[in-house]
Amino acid sequence: MTPELDRTRPVWRQVAAAVTERIADGTYPVGARVPSVVELSAEFGIAASTAQKVLAHLKAEGLVRAEVGLGSFVTERPEA
Repeated sequence: MTPELDRTRPVWRQVAAAVTERIADGTYPVGARVPSVVELSAEFGIAASTAQKVLAHLKAEGLVRAEVGLGSFVTERPEA
């Protein structure tokens, strides 16, 4: 199932929002691995460079941490 993307808006932002929502709703709990570049590319039908931008954004936002050779994982979020 490929989610529908609005091609009139930046695709990477839409994919980042979808992953962020999954983190927020517990689909990807703290410590869970988030989809890789290849998995995001396949699921959303996007280029690898777009998927890399998504993961870089999530890392910059502090939502995920990258472990070389293992993947990206959901970080512990401080309580607001």
